[in-house]
Amino acid sequence: MSEVAVEGGRAVEEAGRSRAAAGLDARRALQLVLAGIWLLDGVLQYQPAMYTKAFGQMLAGTAAGNPSVIAGPITWQAGLLDHHQVLLNTAFATIQLLLGLGIAIRPTTRLALAASVAWSLAVWWFGEGLGGMLNGGASPLNGAPGGVILYALLAVLLWPADRQASAPFPAARAVGAHAARALWLVLWVSLAYFALTTANRAPGAVSGMISGMTDGEPPWLASLMNGATSLVKGADLATSIVLAVALAVIAAGVYLPAPLAKGTLVLAIMVSLVIWVVAQAFGGILAGGATDPNSGPLLILLALAYWPARATGREIPA
Repeated sequence: MSEVAVEGGRAVEEAGRSRAAAGLDARRALQLVLAGIWLLDGVLQYQPAMYTKAFGQMLAGTAAGNPSVIAGPITWQAGLLDHHQVLLNTAFATIQLLLGLGIAIRPTTRLALAASVAWSLAVWWFGEGLGGMLNGGASPLNGAPGGVILYALLAVLLWPADRQASAPFPAARAVGAHAARALWLVLWVSLAYFALTTANRAPGAVSGMISGMTDGEPPWLASLMNGATSLVKGADLATSIVLAVALAVIAAGVYLPAPLAKGTLVLAIMVSLVIWVVAQAFGGILAGGATDPNSGPLLILLALAYWPARATGREIPA
């Protein structure tokens, strides 16, 4: 009798381990990465520089060139921040930490993802001026359509529900493959469009944007960025065209068969990584004063959310 009980206990233990291993599926892993980025944002928001007038001035600067209906509330919020610097900035940082922790803890994942959508939309307006889309300053190199709006998109695509049980990729599980592909198409086509706007294809636009990010960066990174500046200087238009073509190929990639789709997703990851390092300088984190890592890591995370699922087997819902 005791031997049977021991064997039964071992079987239960092994089954528990198998369930635990299966529970961390692709979507849950992506949710945890998103949670980690929110936690990083919260930590960055606690930097001493965020408790100075420079932070309010940075926010006020996003109002420039925007319609008055957009710019007015941004200017008002920046003024309010000047009068309640410590209280409001601490609240901003704490909210982002709580969003990260909430997404990471299973019982609160849904609530935290929903809250992150609302917070992202607010920050996209009041903190990023809608990513510069209305003032002509939007570029895939500087984080268009606004890095924070990508948090909201990821929250929707990684929502812990299964509308499509046998989804072809993790991002399709909550909203369905058709909707997920449409969202991908809109995002990357818009990036291709921004790459070709007048301001971004003008002489010196690309090289100037890269060189403008070198201030305060470590020598090794500044050297790398200066090399990239020299490479594209005098060929800004050609660079914009090549970038736009690559972004358009990426946009169409999710409609291709799985093997070809993987190739375009690899391209998306590579392009996002190059932009993040060379044009965004890791979001300015190493220079100090950055509030987030910019759009590069989020675009990479988004590409991984569209990675084709295995042909066999079924994931455990996150």
